[in-house]
Amino acid sequence: MIKKFIFIIAVLISAQSFSQRSTSSPYSYFGVGEEFGTRTVEQISMGSIGAAYSSPNYLNFVNPASLSELRLATYVFGVLNNDLTISDADVNQSTNSTSLSYFSIAFPLTKKMAAVFGMQPTSSVGYSLVNTLNDDEGNLEEITQYVGSGDVNRIYGGFGLKLFKGFSVGLELDFLFGNIQNSVLSVREEVALATKNVENSNVRGGSIKLGAQYKTTVTKDLNLHVGASVKLGNSLSSTGTENLYSLTIGASGFEQPRDTIFSGPLSANLDRPLETTLGLGLGETNKWYAAINYKTQDALVASGYFDNSAQSFQYGQSNRISAGGFYIPKINSISSYWQRVTYRGGLKYEKLGLLVNGNPNGNTFTSIDDFGISFGLGFPLGNRLSNINLGLEYGKKGTTDNGLLEEKYVNFRLSLSLNDVWFKKRKID
Repeated sequence: MIKKFIFIIAVLISAQSFSQRSTSSPYSYFGVGEEFGTRTVEQISMGSIGAAYSSPNYLNFVNPASLSELRLATYVFGVLNNDLTISDADVNQSTNSTSLSYFSIAFPLTKKMAAVFGMQPTSSVGYSLVNTLNDDEGNLEEITQYVGSGDVNRIYGGFGLKLFKGFSVGLELDFLFGNIQNSVLSVREEVALATKNVENSNVRGGSIKLGAQYKTTVTKDLNLHVGASVKLGNSLSSTGTENLYSLTIGASGFEQPRDTIFSGPLSANLDRPLETTLGLGLGETNKWYAAINYKTQDALVASGYFDNSAQSFQYGQSNRISAGGFYIPKINSISSYWQRVTYRGGLKYEKLGLLVNGNPNGNTFTSIDDFGISFGLGFPLGNRLSNINLGLEYGKKGTTDNGLLEEKYVNFRLSLSLNDVWFKKRKID
C-alpha cells in the first residue's frame, strides 16, 4: 500500500513538474529544443545502454522487448537536477534546474508478456541569448534578445512478448504534445520604440518503436545478450501564431506594448527519419553485466518556421556509442548491506546531428558533440526487488571554437523503482 501511495504522489506532482523549465541550454534554441533520450536513471548511469539488457525487476526504456522478462508490477519515476556552466571564449555563466524525468507503470499480463504505460518529457526549450551590434567606432548600435521556453512531452504504452526461449519482441506507441514560445526583442539606439516578435506554437506528433532481444547461455554462468530497437520515421507538426509589435521599455524593464505591426498564423514540420539502436552484452545473472550500444539516425528535415534559421544551423546525421554496466558483490548477502548494492558506471560519445554556424560573416558549420561519463548506485529497499537509484553524470557539449558556446554539465539523478505483486490468487486454509 505504501508503494502505491508513493507512486500516486509522484503522479499528482508530475503535471506541475513537467511544466517547469528543465533546460537552460542555448542549444535548445533550435527545432523543438534540447532532446532527452528515453532512458531510465539506471540506464543513464551505465552510459545510456539498454538495447540488449532485460531484467525481471527493472524497466528498460530503450527496447520494449525487454518487458517480456518482467515478473512483478513495477512503478518507477525519476528526477533530474542539472547544473550547467555555459562558456564562450571569455565568459562563464552557471544555471541550475530541477525537473521530473519520467513516471511509468508496468505489469506482467502472462508469464511471457508484460505491458507498460507512462509519461515523460522528450525535449525542452529554455534559452536566453543577447546579441549586440556596434558601429564602426565601437559604439553600441543595437541589442537583440532571444528568449525561448516550453516543453514537448510524450504519453506512451507498449508491451513485450517472449516468442520462444531466449527470444523476445516488443512494440511501443507514443503521442507527443507540448507548447513552445520563442521571442526576439530588438532595441536600437536613438529609436524611441523597440520591436518584439513572439511565436507561440503547439506541437503534436507520434511514433512507433519496434524491438527484439535474444539471450543465450555461453557457459554455465555467462550469458550473451543481443538486442535491437527501431523507431520508425515520424513527423512533428506545429501550429500557432506569430505577433510582431512595437513597445516601450521602462527603467525597471517593464514592457508596454504599443502598435501591432503583424499578426498571423504559423505552421511547421520536423520530419524524423528511422532511428536504429543496436546492443551487445555479456553478464552473469544477479552479479555483473557489461554492454556496448550504438544508435544512429539520418538528418532531420525541417520546414516552415522550424527552418527559419537555415543560415545559422543545419541538421546532419546523429549517432551515439555508449558502453557500461553494473556489478553486485553479493545480492543475497546477510552480513553486509553494501554487498547487496548495485554499482553502475559507463560513458558515451554522441554527435547530436546539429551543425551550427557561429560566425555571422562566414559559413563555418560546426558539429555539436556530447561526451559524458556516469556513475550510479542502486540501494535495495527492504528486499532486493525495490530500489532507490542514484546517478551522477558529468559531461561536455559543444565547443568555444568558431564563435560557439560550450556547456559543461553535472546531472544528479534520482529514481525510485517499486515492485509489487498484482492479481495474486488468495489461498484459503
